Amino acid sequence: MGVIYTISSNKGGTGKSSLVSNISSVIAENQGKKILIIDTDGQGNLSIAFGLNPSDYENTTYDVLVKGTDIKDCLVKVTDNIDLLPSNDDMNFLEFDILPKYQEYKRPFHLLYDKLSQIKNEYDYIFIDTPPSLGLVAGNVLVASDKVIIPFVPEMYSVRGLVKVINAVNDFKRRDNPNLEIAGVVGVMVDSRTNLHTDMLQQARRYCLENDIKMFDTIIPKSIRFANATAYQGKPAVLTESSHPMVKSYFKLTDEIVGGDYNV
Repeated sequence: MGVIYTISSNKGGTGKSSLVSNISSVIAENQGKKILIIDTDGQGNLSIAFGLNPSDYENTTYDVLVKGTDIKDCLVKVTDNIDLLPSNDDMNFLEFDILPKYQEYKRPFHLLYDKLSQIKNEYDYIFIDTPPSLGLVAGNVLVASDKVIIPFVPEMYSVRGLVKVINAVNDFKRRDNPNLEIAGVVGVMVDSRTNLHTDMLQQARRYCLENDIKMFDTIIPKSIRFANATAYQGKPAVLTESSHPMVKSYFKLTDEIVGGDYNV
């Protein structure tokens, strides 16, 4: 039975898509596991990470959630072991199309859960990318997920934002998904040369320790290499520059999350 991880944050630009595409690629490439990645963000960045154009899709996550389209009819194979449920800007209208018709959607936060239950057992892992909000889409993802990974960018006010996300996850756990767990918090886009980033990471680690929340030892450094891999090679960095010290951070993080010897 596939374990469902969601990458959740109420901010944009926190590297959620990079986390999903690189972690899933490490597992698929090095362990041969079958992976499903799901894009629920209207920007469609998971498609872009694999060199695809999100505007080209006729059927997307939107069609699965709003129109009841069979999820298998929407899947795109992006590598031998990774399938993608893509998204595009149709997702930006999901709340407008569902909320006024609440009588047609008896359980509006279970739309994704009901669809995933049909195929969950066909994958070893499922990773979900989310939009930078905690609305209806994020709620559907949290109800459907087993574990949450929270990216943390060590900038001003970030600890306050981290607390909000943790509180939201815990609220959904109490109300809608008692099996939901926080897998951990991961520092991303970190520039260890700056005092600000060092101080903010220390504050986040202190908060997590005091509240019995795991914060991964591995941090993902701030580097143009991750964007370059997507822009110029149409693949996540772990598939193109696995020997680079900064890219190796994704292998180490994946080891912390799911285990595995990646020889890096």
